[in-house]
Amino acid sequence: MTRSPLRLETAGGVRALILDRPERRNALNSELIETLAGALGDAAADRSVHLVLIRGDGPDFCAGADLDSLKRIAETSDVTENLADAQALGALLVLIRRHPKPVVAAVHGHALAGGAGLATACDLVIARDDAVFGYPEIHLGFVPAMVMALLRRLVGEKVAFELLVRGDRIGAEEAAGLGLVNRVVPAAEWEAGLRAYTKELVEHSPSAVSLSKRLLYGMDGLSFEEAIARGAEVNVLARMTPDTREGLRRFLERK
Repeated sequence: MTRSPLRLETAGGVRALILDRPERRNALNSELIETLAGALGDAAADRSVHLVLIRGDGPDFCAGADLDSLKRIAETSDVTENLADAQALGALLVLIRRHPKPVVAAVHGHALAGGAGLATACDLVIARDDAVFGYPEIHLGFVPAMVMALLRRLVGEKVAFELLVRGDRIGAEEAAGLGLVNRVVPAAEWEAGLRAYTKELVEHSPSAVSLSKRLLYGMDGLSFEEAIARGAEVNVLARMTPDTREGLRRFLERK
């Protein structure tokens, strides 16, 4: 039996999806992408899971696409098969964005190319202070095409263009300054800091977090008036949830 490229751990409402190809620096191949997508679907359906954490085993988060696999499919497959392969990664990025629960990337070591794209697709990114990010596909004559849809939203067009066409590697602090990372944790405090960060998120109302995520991303392409109207609808939905009713009761009792 072949070993799965993904390891799952669940504790305290957190489902950790651990990329488990350390000998390949957790490079993304078709099997890992498919397994990740399935695990995300399972986590969405599991009511005991409140947060999904994506991290890597070994010295790196994810060094990008598996170049051996990419070279093989590029040379031996037709355009239809190449398109299907690319669309599988695109579908994974969409799945993360549309997931009903927050998806957090815990990045240590290198997050490059497709690995940086995977982290960028997550709702939140917490990085060890020695983490390195980059979109170096340009050096191979390749285009980091799908991540553009995310980068231009996160950092703006000029910064995104520079990241893509220079292909530079940047540290965790610089990535945080650009808006690619939410929190930087010293290496000596990494595991404790990661547990504290996710624990705080899990303690918030699951329904409020889910509705907030859906509303925030659902505003893409809406006019200001449409966004306000969508917000009013979600406001009403939130008022009717058991979490809001219980939260209001506790607050009023304290007063």
